Amino acid sequence: PSILRRQKPRRRKSVRFDQVTVYYFARRQGFTSVPSQGGSSLGMAPRHDAVRRYTLGEFAQEQQVNHRQILRQHLRQEKLHAKKMKLTKNGTVESEEAEGLTLEDVSDDDIDVENVEVDDYFFLQPLPTKRRRALLRASGVHRIDAEEKQELRAIRLSREECGCDCRLYCDPRVLRLQPGRDQVPGEAWLRRAGPGEA
Repeated sequence: PSILRRQKPRRRKSVRFDQVTVYYFARRQGFTSVPSQGGSSLGMAPRHDAVRRYTLGEFAQEQQVNHRQILRQHLRQEKLHAKKMKLTKNGTVESEEAEGLTLEDVSDDDIDVENVEVDDYFFLQPLPTKRRRALLRASGVHRIDAEEKQELRAIRLSREECGCDCRLYCDPRVLRLQPGRDQVPGEAWLRRAGPGEA
């Protein structure tokens, strides 16, 4: 065979998607995630209870509608906070009127969702413990395990107390533990490494 013979061009392989399948799960208390503070972690049931298929266009449209609803709710909460701060002169005086205000007191006319770019808004916001508990109760979770709060606190503390003294990058094969520190659990060295270190 001649080295000058032209080889057949290889066909480029590519993946194309034409639909999105969304699985819906009931909300449960998590026990698998560690919120940055408090207890009542959010999780999901072991099996999905609904499935829906979308075209890519339908899914993008559905996401935009959902994101607008979330954005509207967030802007409503911000407006309520601003009204309360105005009535209490930035929290320096007490106001019965401010204490009585609720989200229902913020009308749709008070918020302007149309002038906010939905795609630029960050939707995965951390939720405070009270909000997580409310979500769990609204999802039918009647008994929230109170011991989880202490377990999560212990996990957060242990994550602060473990680590290595690697400099340029972390290599678990030659891990040098800092004096007085616990071993790095599992793949925590990946999570604890700084930008570009893992």
